[in-house]
Amino acid sequence: MKTKDILVALAAFVSFVYLINPGAGFLEIIPDNFPVIGNLDEAAACAIILAAFRYFGIDLTSFLGRGVRDRSQSSDKKDDPRSPSA
Repeated sequence: MKTKDILVALAAFVSFVYLINPGAGFLEIIPDNFPVIGNLDEAAACAIILAAFRYFGIDLTSFLGRGVRDRSQSSDKKDDPRSPSA
């Protein structure tokens, strides 16, 4: 494995451990008691996990309809309904 792969996996692991909260809330970057901004640290941890999965080729956001398209598929003009067929 490359060093970058290890760092991405480590960031995802640390984010996951932060989300499962083994310290029962004693270790919080931003306390949840603050309105609106209290959950930003958990949102950032989720974003790091999703980015790590995407880095390794697993796109968990594709069900939202905003996933990354395959480049070979988007460059095919024969599948485009707007292009004139020959």
